[in-house]
Parts: sequence; structure tokens; C-alpha cells
Amino acid sequence: MSILKFILFSLFSTMSARVFASGSLLDNINDSFGKIVEWYAPVLFFEVPFIKLPFILFVMVSGGIFFTFKYGFINIKLYKHAIDVIRGKYDNPEDEGEISHFQALTSALSATVGLGNIAGVAVAIQMGGPGAVFWLWIVAFFGMSMKFSSCTFAQLYRDVKGDGTVIGGPMVYLKKGLSEDFNLKKLGAFFGFFYAFMTVMASFGGGNLFQANQAFELLSNQFPVVGNHPWIVGIVLSVSSGVVLLGGIKRIGDVTSKLVPLMCAFYCLSCLVIIFSNIGEVPGLFLSIFKEAFNPSAIYSGGFIGVLIQGVKRASFSNEAGLGSAAIAHAAAKTDEPVREGVVAMIGPTIDTHLVCTMTSLAILITGAHLDPSVAGKGAQITANAFATLGTWMPYLLTGATIIFAYSTIISWSYYGEKGIEFLVGSKYIPAYRVVYCLIIILGPILKLGNVIDFSDLMLLSMAFPNIFGMMLLSGKVKKKLDDYVSRYNNGEMKTYN
Repeated sequence: MSILKFILFSLFSTMSARVFASGSLLDNINDSFGKIVEWYAPVLFFEVPFIKLPFILFVMVSGGIFFTFKYGFINIKLYKHAIDVIRGKYDNPEDEGEISHFQALTSALSATVGLGNIAGVAVAIQMGGPGAVFWLWIVAFFGMSMKFSSCTFAQLYRDVKGDGTVIGGPMVYLKKGLSEDFNLKKLGAFFGFFYAFMTVMASFGGGNLFQANQAFELLSNQFPVVGNHPWIVGIVLSVSSGVVLLGGIKRIGDVTSKLVPLMCAFYCLSCLVIIFSNIGEVPGLFLSIFKEAFNPSAIYSGGFIGVLIQGVKRASFSNEAGLGSAAIAHAAAKTDEPVREGVVAMIGPTIDTHLVCTMTSLAILITGAHLDPSVAGKGAQITANAFATLGTWMPYLLTGATIIFAYSTIISWSYYGEKGIEFLVGSKYIPAYRVVYCLIIILGPILKLGNVIDFSDLMLLSMAFPNIFGMMLLSGKVKKKLDDYVSRYNNGEMKTYN
């Protein structure tokens, strides 16, 4: 463990030294991230010969297809059952764990339903056209099986401590599973370490800086006076997040179980008003989505592969299927049926991508907000312009929803990062991590992210490789558990409580 501490200390010290070495502090932060991106991006996005897909995206697409067929299209077979479990029909209050199935789902969704849906989808459409939406749907459909797999594994291999707290997720099941089932101790230890480290890095980037920055950007656009006080916005976000983070996953579950359904309902309702106000255009939009998925217009760069890449990247950032992050939250759910928690988790991509992202996509395409060159690359502002077609007051409501989405994502990703730290160096370092995490929130509104956004994407996508590869090796174990569970379910042997 002392070796791991030394490695982490060395990495953070090197980055800190570079930051403070010369020039502006903020410029050096952005430059430091840029150096990492410059070195690491060619490795992660190495183009696979013949297929012409970047390596990591090929892994994610292949993983989704593999698990969907391996588990016999579980994402269709047990869909209704998943809804019943989420409703609490099978909740046994005596089961080990910290939160309910519903709270686990909302905690995981709070980390995914947010700026990926509001800003990420808008950028995907602007860069890849309507066809990117189709690939969002496809990736999410197959991603349901990956999320089922990772969250089942999280329950199978989780560690429940004497005080009832839980540590679980890919870093745990990769290390324990590969060691116990295949006697691959070194590979399991490396995968576990690599995954946990990338989770911590992703928590600082995509789960923290990106969220705070985009929330501030939209807030300052609607209220220009706010643009002169980024420090204040950062401090308010930091303090309000810290209050929740002190309570751990139980407090996070309590907060997200109230915020996420409310914000999803408001956001989708607003999009539906735009859609139904232009209902005659909807059939043509769906036609353009399917047509442009395979035969994109010349105005969008990259052709078919470019559109596919935009869809896969934004879907991965949006619903995190394959990344395994949601498994960290689902590991804490109260249940003695690992497969049941996987069934609950697979609903995540449906809500996040098939519902919320589709609503965003149709609202943007109907209003043509993505065609405005003045908002190129400004995803949140593109969606705000779409909402403005309902009235000048609507962007203000979207701003409020965006801030709450960003806030819920920040607090959920802190929990993921905490578990990464606990796995790497022990739980006694979690308070220090929380302090650093809250301080980084303050930087979000101040930084001109640039390279930080690219860094966030790289860290998030890096989590997928060890997770998907490890799950493929271990998938036979889940398949046996799944077959047994389905058999008992079909025979009416499942005990209900509500």
C-alpha cells in the first residue's frame, strides 16, 4: 500500500510543481491538462485497422453487443420486472446495504442525468448532425446490458464493513474476481488500481470542473452581472456540495432521490411543450435522424465514422454504460440478490439517453438552435436558445435546472472518487479528498477549460477498458446467476414486500 501512496504522491506533486512553476496559475493548470491530453489521446483513440473506429470506442461498442447476446437480451426480457423492483415491490428492509434500490438508481442517475444530456447532446448534434442521435440510441440500448453486468458484479464482490458501510464497484470486482476465479492476481491488482485511479481523476474532471464550469457559463449568460463574480458561484457550489458530502452515500441518496425525479420531470415537460408545439415536424425529424445516421450531409465533418464517433462519445459521457461508475453506487443497495440490482441499474440508460437525451435532441432539431454559429461548441447555450422559443423566461428555468443537475452530478461523483481513494490508500484519506474536491469546485467557474474538457473525456473513457475486458472474462459467473434468477422469477418464487 505504501508503494501506491508513493505513486499517487509523485503524480500529484509533479502536476502541482508544473502548475506553480511559472506564469499564470490558471494558464498553467490548463497547460498541464493539455500535456496529458497530447500524450494520452493518441493511445486511447488509436484507430483500429479496417474498422476505422478509435480503439476505446471499439471496445465499448463491442462490449455492449457481447453482453447483450451473452445474457440473452436481458435488457428486454426483464424490463417490466426492473420497473417493479424500482417501485419497491421486492425491497426487504432486513437486507444488508445502505440505500434502497430506488435511491441507488437515483444516486447513479444524478451522476449521469445532467450536462451530458443538456450540453453534450447539443454539441453532438452540432458536430455530427441529426444522425448522431441514432447512435446515441443504439449505444444506450446495448449499454443497458453492460450496466446490468457491472452492477451485478458490484453486488457479488462488494465488501460490507462492520459499521455497515460498503465499498464496491469495478476496482473491487476486477481485483477479487480475476484473482479468485482465474488466479490472475497481478492482472486483477493492476486493473483494480488503474480503474480506481482513473475514477479519482474523472471525479475531478468530468464530475467536478466540467459541471461547475458549464453551470457558471449558462448562469452568466442569463444573468450577466454574475459573470463578473465566478469566485462567488464557485464558493456557493463548493459549500453546498460539502454539506451533503459530509453525510456520505446515505445523505447523497436522500438528496438525489428527491432532486433527480423532480428535475427530470420539469426538463422533459419543457421539451415536450416545444415538441408538441411543432408536432407536425416530428415525423420528418425522425426520418432525418435515421437517414443522417448512415448518410450524413457534407456540412458535418467526418462522414459516417465522424457521426458514429460523436454518438458513441456523447452517449458514453451521458449514460456512462461500460464505464462502471454507476456500479459504485449500486454496490451500496440493500439486497441479497446481486442480479436484482443489475436489473435495476439497466434502466439507467433508458431514462438518461432514450428519454432525456431524445427530448433534448428533438427540442434542438425542431428549433434549429444548433445551426447558430455564434454558439458553436457551447452546448448548454444551444439548448437554452431552443428553450427560449417558448418564451424569454424559459432559459431562466433551464438555468435553474442545469445548476441543480450539475450540483447533483458533483455530489454523486464525489462518492465515486471517495471509493477510488478508499481502494487506493484507505478510508482515512477520504476527509482530505473531500476537502480537495470541494476546493476544485471553486476553480470550475474560473477556468477556461479547453484542455480540461478533453482530459475529462479521456479519464472517463479510460475507465471502460479494464472494466469491459474484466467483465468479459468473468461473464460466465453472472450468466449462471442470471439463469437461476430468471428461473425462480418465472416460477413465482420471488418474495414480495409491497
